[in-house]
Amino acid sequence: MAARTSTFLLPLLHRARPLLLGRKWHHRSPWFSSQSCSRGLSGISPALSPQLAGRSYKELYELSVKEPETFWGSVARERLAWSTAFQQVSDCDLATGRVSWFLGGKLNVSVNCLDVHAAKDPDRVALIWEKDEPGTEERVTYRELLEMTCRLANTLKSLGVQKGDRVAIYMPVSPIAVATMLACARIGAVHTVVFAGFSSEALAGRIQDAQCKVVVTCNQGVRGGRLINLKSTVDTAVKSCPTVQHVLVAQRTDHSVPMGKLDMSLEEAMSRESAECAPEPMDSEDMLFMLYTSGSTGKPKGIVHTQAGYLLYASLTHQYVFDYSPGDVFGCVADIGWITGHSYVVYGPLCNGATTVLFESTPVYPDPGRYWEMVERLRINQFYGAPTAIRLLLKYEESWVKKYDRSSLKTLGSVGEPINHEAWEWFYNVVGDKRCPLVDTWWQTETGGVCIAPRPAEKGAEILPAMAMRPFFGIQPALMGEKGQTLSGNDISGALCISKPWPGMAKTIFGDHQRFVDAYFKPYPGHYFTGDGAHRSEEGYYQITGRMDDVINISGHRLGTAEVEDALDEHPDVPETAVVGISHDVKGEVAFAFVVLKENTAENQEHVIKELRHLVATKIAKYAVPDHFLVVKRLPKTRSGKIMRRILRKIAMQQTESLGDVSTLDDPSVVTEIIQAHKQYRSRLDKE
Repeated sequence: MAARTSTFLLPLLHRARPLLLGRKWHHRSPWFSSQSCSRGLSGISPALSPQLAGRSYKELYELSVKEPETFWGSVARERLAWSTAFQQVSDCDLATGRVSWFLGGKLNVSVNCLDVHAAKDPDRVALIWEKDEPGTEERVTYRELLEMTCRLANTLKSLGVQKGDRVAIYMPVSPIAVATMLACARIGAVHTVVFAGFSSEALAGRIQDAQCKVVVTCNQGVRGGRLINLKSTVDTAVKSCPTVQHVLVAQRTDHSVPMGKLDMSLEEAMSRESAECAPEPMDSEDMLFMLYTSGSTGKPKGIVHTQAGYLLYASLTHQYVFDYSPGDVFGCVADIGWITGHSYVVYGPLCNGATTVLFESTPVYPDPGRYWEMVERLRINQFYGAPTAIRLLLKYEESWVKKYDRSSLKTLGSVGEPINHEAWEWFYNVVGDKRCPLVDTWWQTETGGVCIAPRPAEKGAEILPAMAMRPFFGIQPALMGEKGQTLSGNDISGALCISKPWPGMAKTIFGDHQRFVDAYFKPYPGHYFTGDGAHRSEEGYYQITGRMDDVINISGHRLGTAEVEDALDEHPDVPETAVVGISHDVKGEVAFAFVVLKENTAENQEHVIKELRHLVATKIAKYAVPDHFLVVKRLPKTRSGKIMRRILRKIAMQQTESLGDVSTLDDPSVVTEIIQAHKQYRSRLDKE
C-alpha cells in the first residue's frame, strides 16, 4: 500500500531531514530491552501467548474466568511493551468498586501504539484518513504518526502541560486528532475527547468538570458537504472555563478564524518542536483518558480509564472479535468522540499494528453508496458500523451496495445498540453476500471494549441473527432478578450484570467515586451492573433487551432523559416536563417530551416549542432535541410526587390498552387527559 503524506499534515512534518528512528534513540530507551518487553519488535502475536497457544475457545474462556491471574498475566506479558514488569496481576473488589490491574508495572501507551511498529516497519500505513469527499483519502505511516505525536507532545510540554493535567480535544475525525490523543498519552496528560457536535455549553460543562488546562480544536470541521465552525464553539465555551490557559487551533480548511489571547496555531507551534519526545513511564493505573457519558440522573459523568488494562483489553478484543490479521485494513466508521472510536479506531488497532480508517463523512454523502465505494477503494477487510446507519441504508435500492466490489470484506460488525432482525439480515445478506461473519457486539463506555459478541468461538460455530451471544474472555455474565437474586438456568430474562472484574473496565467517575459505586456496584452487591436487561436463551446465548433506566439510545448516542428535562425546564414558561424514549425505525429511539406550560402561554405554544428545541440544541446537541413535543395540562404522579414515566412511554407509543396499574396515581383522571391530547397530536401529524 503506497503511503501518501497528508496535505493537512505537511506543515507538521519537516521533510528537510528524515526522522531519526534509528538505534541511537531506541538504545537509550528502556522500552525496548529484551527483559522488559516480551513482545519486542515482532508486532502482534498470532496467539494469546505461548503459554495459551493451541487451546480452544471453550478452554481459554474457562481458564479466563476460573484462573484470571494466570490468563491475564500471561496475555499482558506477551502483548504489551513494559518498562517495568508488573508484580501483581490484579487487586479487585466489586463490592467497593476497587479495580486495579497489573500493579507495579510501568509502560507508555503511545510506545505500544507507535514506537514498537515504527521501529520494525516505519513505512507501514497506520491511518487512512477517509476525508469528506470520496477519493481524497490520505495515508499516514507509523513513522509519520510517531513524528507528529512527538512534536505535538513537545508542544503541550512547552505550554506547561504535565503528567496528570487534563486536555480537552474538540476535533473532527482526523490524523491530527489521533496524534493529539497519543501525544497526551506520551507525556502522561489525560485527554478528554468531546464529540465535535456538542454545543458550547455542553463542551464548557465537560471542560469545567475535568478542569482542563488546554483545549485542542480545528478552525472548522467538514462533514457531509457542510462546514462546521468548531473554533467559534470553543471560543464561547472557554469564556466560562477559567482553568483553560491555551487553545491550540489546527487548520482543517482554508477559512481563517480570529485568534484571541489564549489561541495559537497548532501547526506553527509544532513546527518549532523536536520530532523526538521521550515517553513518560506511566503506572498501570494512572489515568489515560476520560469520556463523558449520560446517566439516568444528574449531569454527564466523566468515566475514567487507566493505562495498561484498558489498552490490553482494547487490543485483545480488536484482534479476536473481528478476526484481525496483520496486513488487514480495519474500517470502524465511529467518531473518535465516543468510546467506539477510542477503542476500535485508535487504541486497539494501533496497538496491534493495524491500518485503521478514519471516516470523516456520513453514510449518505454524496450518495447512499458511500460506505461500499469506500470498501472497494480502500480494500477494507473489517467493517464496523452502527445499526442506525444500516437501517437508514436498507431503505435505498440494493444497487447502491452491489455496484461496488466488497470481496475484500472478511468480517462485519455492529455497535451502539441492539441490531434488529431486518437490519441484521440486510447487512449479512446484501452487504456481506452471506459469506462474512456478522458480529453484533455488546459493550459500553464503562467496559472499555467488547464484552459479548458471537466471536471468538470454536471454528465454524453458529452465529444467530441479532444476538450478541457469547461472552469474551474474562467476562462472566449474570442475570439478576427483581429481588437481587442470581437467576440460574436458561430461557430467562433479568438485569445484566458481570460477576468478575476484567482489565478493560472503568476505574471511577472523575471527582465522584461514590457516584461510581452507587451507579455500578451498589444495585447488585458483588457485581458490576450494566443498566441493561438481557435474555439467556435455551442454548445459553445472550441477547440484550435494552436499557432498564431512563437512558435512551438515539442513533447510537446514549442520552439521559433527565439531561433533556433539565434543559427544557430552564424555559421561563415551562414549570415541568417529562421526557421518555420511544422506538424509531431508523434512529432506534427518539425522545418524546411531555411539556406543561404556564396558563398565560398556552395560546403561544408553537413559539415556546420552537424555543425549547433551540434550548436543547444549545445546551446539549442537535441530536438530543426531542422529535415530539406534547403540551399537557399536568403529568401523572404518584402520591409521593414521582412522575410515572412508564405510563407516559406507553401513551407515546400508542399502547394505551396495556397501561398497567394506575391506582397509585394521585389523580388517575390525568391519564385520560393525556391520552386525549396525544390522539389529537397524532391526528395532526397524520394530516401533515
